[in-house]
Amino acid sequence: MRANRLATLCTTSSRLWDTYSKPVHARTFWMGLGLAAALGSWNAAQGVSDEWGHWRGPIGNGVSNDAKPPIEFGAGKNLRWKVEIPGNGSSSPVVWGERVFVTTAVTTGKKNEWDFRVLCYDRATGKEKWSQTAVIASPHEGTHETNGFASGSPCTDGERVYATFGSRGLFCYSMAGELLWKRDLGDMNIRAGFGEGSSPTIADDLLIVPWDHEGPSKLYALDKKTGEIVWDVAREEPTCWATPLIVQGPGGAKQIVMNGQNAARGYDLKTGKELWKCAGQTQRPCASAVAADGVVYVASGFRGSFIGAFSIDGKGDLQGTKSVRWTQSKDTPDVASPILSNGRLYYYKEKTGLLTCVDAATGKSLYTASRVPGVSRTYASPVAANGFVYLTDRGGTIVVIEDSPNLKVVATNETGEGVDATPALVGNQLFVRGEKHLFCFAP
Repeated sequence: MRANRLATLCTTSSRLWDTYSKPVHARTFWMGLGLAAALGSWNAAQGVSDEWGHWRGPIGNGVSNDAKPPIEFGAGKNLRWKVEIPGNGSSSPVVWGERVFVTTAVTTGKKNEWDFRVLCYDRATGKEKWSQTAVIASPHEGTHETNGFASGSPCTDGERVYATFGSRGLFCYSMAGELLWKRDLGDMNIRAGFGEGSSPTIADDLLIVPWDHEGPSKLYALDKKTGEIVWDVAREEPTCWATPLIVQGPGGAKQIVMNGQNAARGYDLKTGKELWKCAGQTQRPCASAVAADGVVYVASGFRGSFIGAFSIDGKGDLQGTKSVRWTQSKDTPDVASPILSNGRLYYYKEKTGLLTCVDAATGKSLYTASRVPGVSRTYASPVAANGFVYLTDRGGTIVVIEDSPNLKVVATNETGEGVDATPALVGNQLFVRGEKHLFCFAP
Protein backbone atom coordinates (compact mmCIF):
# COMPACT_ATOMS: atom_id res chain seq x y z
CA MET A 1 0.00 0.00 0.00
CA ARG A 2 2.87 2.38 0.83
CA ALA A 3 4.48 1.43 -2.48
CA ASN A 4 1.32 2.42 -4.32
CA ARG A 5 1.25 5.79 -2.60
CA LEU A 6 4.94 6.34 -3.34
CA ALA A 7 4.39 5.47 -6.99
CA THR A 8 1.48 7.91 -7.16
CA LEU A 9 3.60 10.64 -5.57
CA CYS A 10 6.49 10.02 -7.98
CA THR A 11 4.16 10.05 -10.98
CA THR A 12 2.58 13.29 -9.81
CA SER A 13 6.03 14.80 -9.24
CA SER A 14 7.14 13.81 -12.75
CA ARG A 15 4.09 15.40 -14.32
CA LEU A 16 4.63 18.57 -12.34
CA TRP A 17 8.30 18.73 -13.38
CA ASP A 18 7.35 18.25 -17.05
CA THR A 19 5.05 21.22 -16.71
CA TYR A 20 7.23 23.46 -14.57
CA SER A 21 10.80 22.56 -15.52
CA LYS A 22 11.75 26.06 -16.62
CA PRO A 23 13.72 28.01 -13.99
CA VAL A 24 11.08 30.69 -13.71
CA HIS A 25 8.63 28.01 -12.55
CA ALA A 26 10.88 26.19 -10.09
CA ARG A 27 9.01 27.57 -7.09
CA THR A 28 5.72 26.43 -8.60
CA PHE A 29 7.15 22.93 -9.04
CA TRP A 30 8.14 22.61 -5.39
CA MET A 31 4.78 24.01 -4.29
CA GLY A 32 3.11 21.37 -6.47
CA LEU A 33 5.28 18.66 -4.98
CA GLY A 34 4.20 19.77 -1.53
CA LEU A 35 0.59 19.56 -2.66
CA ALA A 36 1.18 16.00 -3.88
CA ALA A 37 2.66 15.10 -0.50
CA ALA A 38 -0.34 16.66 1.21
CA LEU A 39 -2.63 14.54 -0.95
CA GLY A 40 -0.70 11.46 0.11
CA SER A 41 -1.19 12.50 3.75
CA TRP A 42 -4.92 12.94 3.10
CA ASN A 43 -5.06 9.45 1.63
CA ALA A 44 -3.28 7.99 4.64
CA ALA A 45 -5.64 9.79 7.03
CA GLN A 46 -8.68 8.49 5.17
CA GLY A 47 -7.38 4.94 5.04
CA VAL A 48 -7.24 5.11 1.23
CA SER A 49 -5.72 2.14 -0.55
CA ASP A 50 -6.92 0.83 -3.87
CA GLU A 51 -9.16 3.27 -5.69
CA TRP A 52 -12.56 2.09 -6.87
CA GLY A 53 -12.60 3.64 -10.33
CA HIS A 54 -14.91 1.08 -11.94
CA TRP A 55 -18.13 -0.54 -10.78
CA ARG A 56 -16.34 -3.90 -10.44
CA GLY A 57 -13.48 -2.48 -8.40
CA PRO A 58 -9.76 -2.01 -9.07
CA ILE A 59 -9.15 -5.40 -10.72
CA GLY A 60 -12.60 -6.03 -12.19
CA ASN A 61 -13.46 -8.94 -9.90
CA GLY A 62 -15.65 -7.06 -7.43
CA VAL A 63 -12.90 -7.19 -4.81
CA SER A 64 -10.71 -4.71 -2.95
CA ASN A 65 -7.42 -6.20 -1.81
CA ASP A 66 -6.94 -3.95 1.20
CA ALA A 67 -10.13 -2.04 2.00
CA LYS A 68 -11.49 -2.47 5.52
CA PRO A 69 -15.08 -1.18 5.49
CA PRO A 70 -17.46 -1.80 8.40
CA ILE A 71 -19.41 -5.04 8.55
CA GLU A 72 -22.17 -3.52 10.71
CA PHE A 73 -23.86 -0.33 9.58
CA GLY A 74 -27.19 1.39 9.15
CA ALA A 75 -29.14 4.53 10.02
CA GLY A 76 -27.83 4.58 13.58
CA LYS A 77 -24.47 2.88 13.19
CA ASN A 78 -21.32 3.74 11.24
CA LEU A 79 -23.17 6.20 9.01
CA ARG A 80 -20.55 8.79 8.02
CA TRP A 81 -22.93 10.74 5.77
CA LYS A 82 -26.03 10.45 3.61
CA VAL A 83 -26.97 12.71 0.70
CA GLU A 84 -30.07 12.79 -1.47
CA ILE A 85 -29.48 12.11 -5.18
CA PRO A 86 -31.89 13.94 -7.52
CA GLY A 87 -33.74 11.88 -10.10
CA ASN A 88 -33.19 8.16 -10.39
CA GLY A 89 -30.73 5.60 -11.66
CA SER A 90 -29.06 2.34 -10.73
CA SER A 91 -25.53 3.18 -11.86
CA SER A 92 -22.93 2.38 -9.23
CA PRO A 93 -20.74 4.95 -7.45
CA VAL A 94 -17.04 5.13 -8.32
CA VAL A 95 -14.41 6.63 -6.02
CA TRP A 96 -11.04 8.25 -6.64
CA GLY A 97 -9.07 10.34 -4.15
CA GLU A 98 -11.44 12.71 -2.43
CA ARG A 99 -14.23 12.39 -5.03
CA VAL A 100 -17.26 10.11 -5.45
CA PHE A 101 -19.05 10.08 -8.82
CA VAL A 102 -22.56 8.92 -9.76
CA THR A 103 -24.91 9.48 -12.69
CA THR A 104 -28.62 10.13 -12.68
CA ALA A 105 -31.58 11.04 -14.87
CA VAL A 106 -33.89 13.82 -13.65
CA THR A 107 -37.24 14.52 -15.26
CA THR A 108 -37.57 18.06 -16.61
CA GLY A 109 -41.32 18.08 -16.12
CA LYS A 110 -41.93 17.73 -19.84
CA LYS A 111 -43.29 14.46 -21.21
CA ASN A 112 -40.51 11.91 -21.68
CA GLU A 113 -37.77 14.52 -21.32
CA TRP A 114 -34.85 13.92 -18.99
CA ASP A 115 -31.87 15.84 -17.68
CA PHE A 116 -28.95 13.39 -17.72
CA ARG A 117 -26.43 14.43 -15.07
CA VAL A 118 -23.03 13.56 -13.70
CA LEU A 119 -22.63 14.29 -9.99
CA CYS A 120 -19.47 14.61 -7.91
CA TYR A 121 -19.47 14.49 -4.11
CA ASP A 122 -16.82 15.16 -1.52
CA ARG A 123 -15.72 11.82 -0.15
CA ALA A 124 -15.16 13.04 3.39
CA THR A 125 -18.39 15.01 3.89
CA GLY A 126 -20.86 14.07 1.12
CA LYS A 127 -21.08 17.71 0.07
CA GLU A 128 -21.73 18.17 -3.63
CA LYS A 129 -18.56 19.35 -5.39
CA TRP A 130 -20.12 19.74 -8.82
CA SER A 131 -23.06 18.73 -10.97
CA GLN A 132 -23.05 18.77 -14.76
CA THR A 133 -25.89 18.26 -17.18
CA ALA A 134 -24.49 16.03 -19.90
CA VAL A 135 -27.54 16.29 -22.14
CA ILE A 136 -31.28 16.97 -22.01
CA ALA A 137 -33.03 14.45 -24.22
CA SER A 138 -36.11 12.34 -24.82
CA PRO A 139 -35.25 8.61 -25.01
CA HIS A 140 -36.27 7.00 -28.29
CA GLU A 141 -37.61 3.91 -26.52
CA GLY A 142 -38.78 2.91 -23.07
CA THR A 143 -37.23 0.82 -20.34
CA HIS A 144 -38.13 -2.01 -17.98
CA GLU A 145 -40.10 -1.01 -14.89
CA THR A 146 -37.12 -1.96 -12.72
CA ASN A 147 -34.62 -0.13 -14.92
CA GLY A 148 -34.09 3.60 -15.41
CA PHE A 149 -32.28 5.78 -17.91
CA ALA A 150 -29.06 6.05 -15.88
CA SER A 151 -27.97 2.45 -15.43
CA GLY A 152 -24.50 2.44 -16.97
CA SER A 153 -21.88 3.20 -14.32
CA PRO A 154 -19.18 5.85 -14.75
CA CYS A 155 -15.47 5.06 -14.57
CA THR A 156 -12.37 7.12 -13.81
CA ASP A 157 -8.59 6.89 -13.97
CA GLY A 158 -8.00 9.80 -11.59
CA GLU A 159 -7.43 12.23 -14.47
CA ARG A 160 -10.81 12.07 -16.17
CA VAL A 161 -14.23 10.67 -15.41
CA TYR A 162 -16.28 8.98 -18.13
CA ALA A 163 -20.07 8.78 -17.98
CA THR A 164 -22.26 6.81 -20.34
CA PHE A 165 -25.93 7.36 -21.04
CA GLY A 166 -25.94 4.87 -23.91
CA SER A 167 -27.97 6.22 -26.81
CA ARG A 168 -27.85 9.69 -25.26
CA GLY A 169 -24.07 9.76 -25.54
CA LEU A 170 -20.74 9.23 -23.83
CA PHE A 171 -19.19 12.13 -21.92
CA CYS A 172 -15.71 12.83 -20.59
CA TYR A 173 -15.08 15.33 -17.78
CA SER A 174 -12.05 16.56 -15.92
CA MET A 175 -11.97 15.72 -12.24
CA ALA A 176 -13.08 19.32 -11.64
CA GLY A 177 -16.18 18.88 -13.81
CA GLU A 178 -15.08 20.49 -17.10
CA LEU A 179 -16.50 18.79 -20.20
CA LEU A 180 -13.51 17.59 -22.26
CA TRP A 181 -15.28 15.69 -25.03
CA LYS A 182 -18.49 13.86 -25.92
CA ARG A 183 -19.31 11.12 -28.39
CA ASP A 184 -22.64 10.04 -29.88
CA LEU A 185 -22.58 6.44 -31.16
CA GLY A 186 -26.21 6.45 -32.31
CA ASP A 187 -29.33 4.76 -30.96
CA MET A 188 -29.55 1.25 -29.56
CA ASN A 189 -32.62 -0.95 -29.91
CA ILE A 190 -32.83 -3.08 -26.79
CA ARG A 191 -34.56 -6.43 -26.47
CA ALA A 192 -38.21 -6.04 -25.41
CA GLY A 193 -37.63 -2.35 -24.63
CA PHE A 194 -35.90 -3.30 -21.37
CA GLY A 195 -33.54 -0.31 -21.49
CA GLU A 196 -29.77 0.08 -21.62
CA GLY A 197 -27.19 -0.52 -18.92
CA SER A 198 -23.70 -1.65 -19.97
CA SER A 199 -20.74 0.35 -18.67
CA PRO A 200 -17.47 1.38 -20.34
CA THR A 201 -14.06 0.19 -19.14
CA ILE A 202 -10.71 2.01 -19.12
CA ALA A 203 -7.72 0.10 -20.52
CA ASP A 204 -4.39 1.91 -20.91
CA ASP A 205 -5.08 4.83 -23.28
CA LEU A 206 -8.39 3.40 -24.45
CA LEU A 207 -11.99 3.52 -23.33
CA ILE A 208 -13.74 0.25 -24.22
CA VAL A 209 -17.44 0.69 -24.96
CA PRO A 210 -19.83 -2.27 -25.47
CA TRP A 211 -22.68 -1.79 -27.95
CA ASP A 212 -24.77 -4.97 -28.04
CA HIS A 213 -28.40 -4.55 -29.08
CA GLU A 214 -31.01 -5.75 -31.58
CA GLY A 215 -29.31 -3.82 -34.37
CA PRO A 216 -25.69 -3.98 -35.61
CA SER A 217 -23.74 -4.76 -32.44
CA LYS A 218 -20.17 -3.58 -31.95
CA LEU A 219 -17.34 -3.23 -29.51
CA TYR A 220 -15.64 0.18 -29.61
CA ALA A 221 -12.23 1.36 -28.48
CA LEU A 222 -12.01 5.14 -28.11
CA ASP A 223 -9.00 7.31 -27.40
CA LYS A 224 -9.69 8.20 -23.79
CA LYS A 225 -8.16 11.67 -24.19
CA THR A 226 -10.06 12.72 -27.30
CA GLY A 227 -13.02 10.39 -27.75
CA GLU A 228 -11.92 9.49 -31.27
CA ILE A 229 -12.64 5.93 -32.39
CA VAL A 230 -9.39 3.93 -32.50
CA TRP A 231 -11.05 0.73 -33.69
CA ASP A 232 -14.42 -0.96 -33.70
CA VAL A 233 -15.34 -4.57 -34.33
CA ALA A 234 -18.68 -6.07 -35.32
CA ARG A 235 -20.22 -8.55 -32.88
CA GLU A 236 -22.65 -11.25 -33.91
CA GLU A 237 -24.66 -10.70 -30.77
CA PRO A 238 -28.12 -9.48 -29.80
CA THR A 239 -28.78 -7.48 -26.64
CA CYS A 240 -26.30 -8.05 -23.83
CA TRP A 241 -25.90 -5.92 -20.71
CA ALA A 242 -22.44 -7.15 -19.72
CA THR A 243 -19.44 -4.85 -19.24
CA PRO A 244 -15.98 -5.59 -20.72
CA LEU A 245 -13.25 -7.08 -18.53
CA ILE A 246 -9.56 -6.38 -19.24
CA VAL A 247 -7.16 -9.28 -18.62
CA GLN A 248 -3.50 -9.92 -19.30
CA GLY A 249 -2.94 -12.74 -21.76
CA PRO A 250 0.10 -14.69 -22.97
CA GLY A 251 3.29 -12.63 -23.18
CA GLY A 252 1.64 -9.75 -21.33
CA ALA A 253 -0.67 -8.82 -24.21
CA LYS A 254 -3.98 -7.52 -22.89
CA GLN A 255 -7.34 -8.93 -23.88
CA ILE A 256 -10.92 -7.73 -23.61
CA VAL A 257 -13.36 -10.39 -22.42
CA MET A 258 -17.03 -9.94 -23.26
CA ASN A 259 -20.05 -12.04 -22.46
CA GLY A 260 -22.58 -12.69 -25.22
CA GLN A 261 -25.68 -14.74 -25.99
CA ASN A 262 -23.98 -16.57 -28.84
CA ALA A 263 -20.55 -16.87 -27.25
CA ALA A 264 -18.14 -15.53 -24.70
CA ARG A 265 -15.26 -13.90 -26.56
CA GLY A 266 -11.76 -12.57 -26.11
CA TYR A 267 -10.40 -9.66 -28.18
CA ASP A 268 -6.94 -8.19 -28.62
CA LEU A 269 -6.89 -4.85 -26.83
CA LYS A 270 -4.71 -3.06 -29.39
CA THR A 271 -6.53 -4.11 -32.55
CA GLY A 272 -9.95 -5.50 -31.60
CA LYS A 273 -9.16 -8.79 -33.32
CA GLU A 274 -11.20 -11.70 -31.99
CA LEU A 275 -8.80 -14.20 -30.37
CA TRP A 276 -11.16 -16.86 -29.06
CA LYS A 277 -14.79 -17.67 -28.46
CA CYS A 278 -16.87 -20.32 -26.76
CA ALA A 279 -20.62 -20.90 -27.03
CA GLY A 280 -22.90 -22.08 -24.24
CA GLN A 281 -24.34 -18.89 -22.77
CA THR A 282 -28.05 -18.37 -22.17
CA GLN A 283 -30.29 -15.63 -23.56
CA ARG A 284 -29.58 -11.90 -23.12
CA PRO A 285 -26.62 -12.13 -20.69
CA CYS A 286 -26.20 -9.45 -18.02
CA ALA A 287 -23.34 -10.79 -15.89
CA SER A 288 -19.81 -9.56 -16.52
CA ALA A 289 -16.76 -11.82 -16.51
CA VAL A 290 -14.15 -12.17 -13.76
CA ALA A 291 -10.62 -13.55 -14.11
CA ALA A 292 -7.43 -14.63 -12.34
CA ASP A 293 -4.25 -16.54 -13.21
CA GLY A 294 -4.94 -16.75 -16.93
CA VAL A 295 -8.49 -18.07 -16.56
CA VAL A 296 -11.73 -16.16 -17.15
CA TYR A 297 -15.13 -17.09 -15.77
CA VAL A 298 -18.24 -16.15 -17.72
CA ALA A 299 -21.82 -16.81 -16.63
CA SER A 300 -25.46 -16.24 -17.54
CA GLY A 301 -28.76 -17.40 -16.11
CA PHE A 302 -31.86 -16.31 -18.05
CA ARG A 303 -33.88 -19.14 -19.59
CA GLY A 304 -31.11 -21.56 -18.83
CA SER A 305 -27.95 -21.78 -16.75
CA PHE A 306 -24.29 -21.63 -17.70
CA ILE A 307 -20.94 -20.78 -16.17
CA GLY A 308 -17.63 -21.68 -17.77
CA ALA A 309 -13.93 -21.34 -16.97
CA PHE A 310 -11.74 -20.62 -20.02
CA SER A 311 -7.98 -20.38 -20.42
CA ILE A 312 -7.25 -17.12 -22.20
CA ASP A 313 -4.25 -18.57 -24.03
CA GLY A 314 -6.63 -20.53 -26.26
CA LYS A 315 -7.22 -19.63 -29.91
CA GLY A 316 -10.28 -19.79 -32.12
CA ASP A 317 -13.31 -21.82 -31.05
CA LEU A 318 -12.57 -23.25 -27.59
CA GLN A 319 -15.58 -25.57 -27.42
CA GLY A 320 -14.45 -29.14 -26.83
CA THR A 321 -10.81 -28.16 -26.23
CA LYS A 322 -8.61 -28.27 -23.14
CA SER A 323 -8.95 -24.49 -22.90
CA VAL A 324 -12.38 -25.10 -21.36
CA ARG A 325 -11.39 -25.88 -17.77
CA TRP A 326 -14.88 -26.65 -16.53
CA THR A 327 -18.54 -25.72 -16.98
CA GLN A 328 -21.72 -25.93 -14.91
CA SER A 329 -25.36 -25.60 -15.91
CA LYS A 330 -27.24 -25.06 -12.68
CA ASP A 331 -28.03 -22.15 -10.32
CA THR A 332 -25.98 -19.59 -12.28
CA PRO A 333 -26.39 -15.79 -12.03
CA ASP A 334 -28.63 -13.68 -14.22
CA VAL A 335 -28.49 -9.93 -13.51
CA ALA A 336 -25.78 -9.76 -10.84
CA SER A 337 -22.21 -10.64 -11.80
CA PRO A 338 -20.16 -13.19 -9.86
CA ILE A 339 -17.16 -12.23 -7.75
CA LEU A 340 -13.84 -14.03 -7.57
CA SER A 341 -12.11 -13.84 -4.21
CA ASN A 342 -9.43 -16.02 -2.64
CA GLY A 343 -9.86 -18.72 -5.27
CA ARG A 344 -13.62 -18.91 -4.85
CA LEU A 345 -16.47 -17.82 -7.09
CA TYR A 346 -19.63 -16.51 -5.45
CA TYR A 347 -22.86 -15.90 -7.35
CA TYR A 348 -26.57 -15.87 -6.70
CA LYS A 349 -29.79 -16.37 -8.60
CA GLU A 350 -31.55 -13.07 -9.30
CA LYS A 351 -35.14 -14.04 -8.49
CA THR A 352 -34.41 -16.04 -5.35
CA GLY A 353 -31.10 -14.78 -3.99
CA LEU A 354 -29.93 -18.37 -3.47
CA LEU A 355 -26.15 -18.24 -3.10
CA THR A 356 -23.61 -20.61 -4.61
CA CYS A 357 -19.89 -20.79 -3.90
CA VAL A 358 -17.52 -22.91 -6.00
CA ASP A 359 -13.81 -23.59 -6.11
CA ALA A 360 -12.57 -21.49 -9.04
CA ALA A 361 -9.86 -23.95 -10.07
CA THR A 362 -12.09 -27.01 -10.32
CA GLY A 363 -15.70 -25.79 -10.37
CA LYS A 364 -16.40 -28.02 -7.37
CA SER A 365 -19.32 -26.71 -5.31
CA LEU A 366 -18.48 -25.62 -1.78
CA TYR A 367 -22.13 -24.83 -1.13
CA THR A 368 -24.97 -24.61 -3.63
CA ALA A 369 -28.19 -22.58 -3.94
CA SER A 370 -28.15 -21.76 -0.23
CA ARG A 371 -30.66 -19.46 1.40
CA VAL A 372 -29.19 -16.28 2.96
CA PRO A 373 -31.74 -14.72 5.34
CA GLY A 374 -32.54 -11.20 4.14
CA VAL A 375 -31.49 -11.81 0.52
CA SER A 376 -34.30 -12.82 -1.83
CA ARG A 377 -34.06 -10.67 -4.98
CA THR A 378 -30.79 -9.27 -6.31
CA TYR A 379 -29.61 -6.82 -8.96
CA ALA A 380 -26.46 -5.44 -7.30
CA SER A 381 -23.40 -7.66 -7.67
CA PRO A 382 -21.62 -9.04 -4.59
CA VAL A 383 -18.41 -7.32 -3.47
CA ALA A 384 -15.67 -8.45 -1.09
CA ALA A 385 -12.93 -7.06 1.12
CA ASN A 386 -10.99 -7.89 4.27
CA GLY A 387 -12.28 -11.45 4.54
CA PHE A 388 -15.96 -10.63 4.02
CA VAL A 389 -18.47 -10.72 1.17
CA TYR A 390 -21.28 -8.13 0.94
CA LEU A 391 -24.60 -9.34 -0.51
CA THR A 392 -27.21 -6.73 -1.43
CA ASP A 393 -30.95 -7.40 -1.67
CA ARG A 394 -33.12 -5.16 -3.85
CA GLY A 395 -35.06 -4.16 -0.73
CA GLY A 396 -31.96 -2.50 0.75
CA THR A 397 -30.76 -5.27 3.08
CA ILE A 398 -27.01 -5.87 2.91
CA VAL A 399 -25.89 -9.16 4.42
CA VAL A 400 -22.22 -9.70 5.24
CA ILE A 401 -20.85 -13.24 5.17
CA GLU A 402 -17.41 -14.70 5.74
CA ASP A 403 -15.22 -15.03 2.66
CA SER A 404 -14.66 -18.73 3.28
CA PRO A 405 -15.63 -22.19 1.98
CA ASN A 406 -18.49 -22.30 4.48
CA LEU A 407 -21.56 -20.09 4.51
CA LYS A 408 -21.51 -18.02 7.70
CA VAL A 409 -23.55 -14.84 8.13
CA VAL A 410 -21.79 -12.28 10.33
CA ALA A 411 -24.09 -9.24 10.01
CA THR A 412 -27.40 -8.14 8.51
CA ASN A 413 -27.76 -4.43 7.75
CA GLU A 414 -30.58 -2.19 6.54
CA THR A 415 -30.21 0.94 4.39
CA GLY A 416 -33.90 1.87 4.63
CA GLU A 417 -34.49 2.04 0.87
CA GLY A 418 -34.14 -0.06 -2.26
CA VAL A 419 -30.67 -0.75 -3.65
CA ASP A 420 -29.96 -1.97 -7.19
CA ALA A 421 -26.47 -0.50 -7.60
CA THR A 422 -23.32 -2.41 -6.68
CA PRO A 423 -21.61 -0.88 -3.60
CA ALA A 424 -18.03 0.45 -3.63
CA LEU A 425 -15.42 -0.52 -1.01
CA VAL A 426 -12.52 1.90 -0.53
CA GLY A 427 -10.23 2.39 2.47
CA ASN A 428 -12.39 2.07 5.56
CA GLN A 429 -15.53 3.19 3.73
CA LEU A 430 -18.52 1.51 2.11
CA PHE A 431 -20.43 3.57 -0.47
CA VAL A 432 -24.00 2.51 -1.30
CA ARG A 433 -26.16 4.16 -3.94
CA GLY A 434 -29.76 3.63 -2.94
CA GLU A 435 -33.04 4.46 -4.62
CA LYS A 436 -32.96 8.01 -3.24
CA HIS A 437 -29.65 8.54 -1.44
CA LEU A 438 -25.92 7.98 -1.58
CA PHE A 439 -24.62 6.55 1.71
CA CYS A 440 -21.14 6.48 3.13
CA PHE A 441 -20.65 4.00 5.96
CA ALA A 442 -17.41 4.02 7.94
CA PRO A 443 -16.29 3.35 11.52
